[in-house]
Amino acid sequence: MSELLELVLPTFITWSEQFVLVFFLLINLGYGTLLLLAVPEIWSHWHIADDEGVKRVLAGDALPPLTMLVPAHNEEVSIVSSVLSFLTLEYPSHEVVVVNDGSTDATVARLIEAYDLYEVPPAFSMRIPTAEIRAVYRSRTHAKLLVVDKANGGKADALNCAINCARFPFVIAVDADTLVEPDALQRLARPFLLGESVAAVGGTIRVVNACRVEQGRVVDARVDSRFLPAVQVVEYLRAFLFGRLGWNRLGGSLIISGAFGLFRRSYLLDIKGYQTGNVTEDMDLVVRLRRYLYDNKIRATIPFVPDPVAWTEVPISLKVLARQRERWHRGLILGLLQHRDLFFNAKYGVMGLLVYPFFVLEAIAPLIELLGVGLVALSLLSGSFDPVFAQVFLLVAYLFGVLLSVWAVMLEEFTFRRYPHRSDFWRMMLLAVAEGFVYRFATVGFRLHAFWKVLRRDDTWGRMIREGYAAAPRVTKSPGGR
Repeated sequence: MSELLELVLPTFITWSEQFVLVFFLLINLGYGTLLLLAVPEIWSHWHIADDEGVKRVLAGDALPPLTMLVPAHNEEVSIVSSVLSFLTLEYPSHEVVVVNDGSTDATVARLIEAYDLYEVPPAFSMRIPTAEIRAVYRSRTHAKLLVVDKANGGKADALNCAINCARFPFVIAVDADTLVEPDALQRLARPFLLGESVAAVGGTIRVVNACRVEQGRVVDARVDSRFLPAVQVVEYLRAFLFGRLGWNRLGGSLIISGAFGLFRRSYLLDIKGYQTGNVTEDMDLVVRLRRYLYDNKIRATIPFVPDPVAWTEVPISLKVLARQRERWHRGLILGLLQHRDLFFNAKYGVMGLLVYPFFVLEAIAPLIELLGVGLVALSLLSGSFDPVFAQVFLLVAYLFGVLLSVWAVMLEEFTFRRYPHRSDFWRMMLLAVAEGFVYRFATVGFRLHAFWKVLRRDDTWGRMIREGYAAAPRVTKSPGGR
């Protein structure tokens, strides 16, 4: 038996090492392509964003009216200031629909008091079924505001309720604790002025931790002095500034952030809105929307625009980060499994032949990375250590990721430059290196845990702890799948 093992083991290690290297070469080739495509894309958006003529048009009445969809669950601490920030955004015509999703705190009471709400009959049709609606309110002080109080059904259910209530042809989904920059809606709606049919638009999410916030606005963007929230600044820059921008040139990504995305309402009604009980309802919505466009031969784009910015709070503890990243990756796996018929399906064009397969590579990457590390350990134990494999594996699995992060920071510095302090730039450059090694190992572990939860059919979200924009932290728990 030992002789057979001695014969088989070296062959197994050799073939496995070749498989791992080919896998990472393929996925890094994809990342490199996205990076190259992102450069001209961000350059064009940067110049359009700075064009004075475009700014004047965006400030006029040419933009379509839109409805902001704000699902809220146990947001009594920040709901009043968040809603005020949404109501006062710079946009020619918009309304705000807040859906209280069965909160157990004083969310509704705070809104009633702050905005002088009074109950009105529901004047909308339930084209998408949702949990029971308890009451509908209008404001005596803000005509743009509509508040719906409903039984708990989860975030997706609350968004569906808001879609039903919306009066305008375009809707933008935002989280109740998201801070949207004053002109972000104007920038997000810019593709509608460029002569193309647009089905949806994604914007950029940035990290608000350590930023100075006044009256619901980020007035001084800073990078946190603590490692965990600071390294996520670099992670978000890489994801948005070259990942999603690169996909623009290839037909669009499969993801629009659930915290900041604009959609044509009629299409959402046609696909019956968000899928309830889904741990990443935002990705599922975009995939179903893109399928709907292909199936009905509708030539409409789903671009990403980098300069509309919304700010969100990221986890400050490893425990909370683990829950979030595990859930994100679990949602990616489940979403890909649900739409597995897309895999190399020429009927769906670039989405089936390129975008979906690449997301599959991203989904299984933690397993292949674990295999690579295991092979290095196994070869050391068996006395067949291959230094060439170890060096190449380090290069393709880790050092290339560091280069991508460094480039993302450089893109940010030479274009939009939302972090004006020089010390923050150098901190991000150092974090780009640390993110590729220290932080990377942790997130790989979280994503590996997602596979275990998928096998166990565990669909829990867990408890999420946020600091808030004040000193005291708050805890939110979302029953019913939230």
